[in-house]
Amino acid sequence: MPYRNRKPTYGNFILIFVGIKILFNLLAISHFGFHRDELLHLALGDHLAWGYKEVPPFIAFLAGIINHVFGSSVAATRIFPTLFAAMMVWFTGKLVVEFGGRRLAITIACLTLIFSPAFAGSDYLFQPVVFDQFWWLVTVCLLVKYLNTRNVNYMYLVGAAVGLGILTKYTMLFFVVALVIGLLISKQRKVLWSKPFLISALIAFVIVLPNFIWQITHHMPVFTHMSMLQKQQLEYNNPADFIEQQFLLNGVGLFVWVIGLIFLFASYKLRKYIFLGIAYLLVFLFLLKMNGKSYYLFPAYPMLFAAGAYMLERWIKTSWRFLRGAIIILLTLPNLVFFPLALPFLTLTETLAYTKWTVEKMPVTKFIVTWEDKKQHPLTQDYADMLSWEEMVAKTAKIYFSLSPEEQAHTIIFADNYGEAGAFQHFGPKYHLPAIVCLSSSFALWAPATIAPQNLIYVSDDKDVSDLKPVSASIELKDEITNPLAREYGTGIFLLRGMKPAITKIYEKSLKEKLSK
Repeated sequence: MPYRNRKPTYGNFILIFVGIKILFNLLAISHFGFHRDELLHLALGDHLAWGYKEVPPFIAFLAGIINHVFGSSVAATRIFPTLFAAMMVWFTGKLVVEFGGRRLAITIACLTLIFSPAFAGSDYLFQPVVFDQFWWLVTVCLLVKYLNTRNVNYMYLVGAAVGLGILTKYTMLFFVVALVIGLLISKQRKVLWSKPFLISALIAFVIVLPNFIWQITHHMPVFTHMSMLQKQQLEYNNPADFIEQQFLLNGVGLFVWVIGLIFLFASYKLRKYIFLGIAYLLVFLFLLKMNGKSYYLFPAYPMLFAAGAYMLERWIKTSWRFLRGAIIILLTLPNLVFFPLALPFLTLTETLAYTKWTVEKMPVTKFIVTWEDKKQHPLTQDYADMLSWEEMVAKTAKIYFSLSPEEQAHTIIFADNYGEAGAFQHFGPKYHLPAIVCLSSSFALWAPATIAPQNLIYVSDDKDVSDLKPVSASIELKDEITNPLAREYGTGIFLLRGMKPAITKIYEKSLKEKLSK
């Protein structure tokens, strides 16, 4: 009997949970405002290429669709994250079926994913994170499907998923290496010497090749970005915090994924897929060694949710209906306590009050409001990164249009970081401002080759601009971001008049350095 006829697919049943995920995301889809990273990624969509300084091109292609089809609203920007998050729920359910699970296992796995604070908080923003999670999960699903059916088409699709995953986030490479090592150690090692695997690897290579060529022709900026990330952020991460957060960020989903991980090694029924457990441990150890951020490991958890849910279903007898219902409630609903900290469906005032209450009543959650500066704040860093962007652009416009038309014609607006630049690129046309100039991140790729302004409006979160005094006749702080909840709080808007010719050489030198890295 054909494989597809031996197992129920439970497709309609899984769609129930897909709908729940979409509903939750819709509750938060337009709240607060654009995240700084969303503004950067939308800007990439206006400059389509096969690569960028900080990310591969997949998210830029999606941004191009958003910019030209869906519109410029916050809700439109978050359509793709919502769709991909919903598809993750679908593939999690299908992975449970491939393991041999039925309705109870599907319910536990899908609800664990939906209610996990880690995934609720990372799967609504227009960032590579949700798409990275999706491709890891799809790769696992297709690989397991191939092992169960030996249908070579699934292996070819693995190659496509890996290729698109690498074009989404380079961390996919870590997972692929870990999977290969896991397969090599397990009894499934013969897959690695098969013709379908080699063809799959070729498919992935062809998909990634344009980005690889772009990297070579642009001096491999991926290495510069990784080096800067290591020096500016990762080296300050505490390995102990990384471990602790892996056990906390999924809330009560901890019990599901730990069971899944253990029994990928210990269960006779799941031992066929032991390479997944090995891959998880290898990526975990690698990120621990590299001081990786906690969310880098998120994509590995859906497969563990599926394995853990399968084992729980095997332990609970069908006749124990009360226990089955209690297990579902205990493994999902307690995570609702953390939802307002992960998903912005409350008002800002309500979120502030709820965050304060949660941190006071449950001190273990303090890490949620601890930013990269290692200090505690009233809001999570993601929420703070969504505030005051249009305020900054509006205040700059007021300064710009206070100048005479002649002065405006010879005035450049310069932003210090990519978040500020992204805000100007997005909101600038609404306020009739000229194109922003910025050398941060990928904005350097399309910055003008030279500048020779008479005046400069400089937007920077660094209040010390004394190094610009030698190249200007006067510097005046005209305004600043006054919202204390915003991460850009205190960012100054400076008006520099009488710019001297030396600014041109300084700019050109800085641009050359940016483009050579």
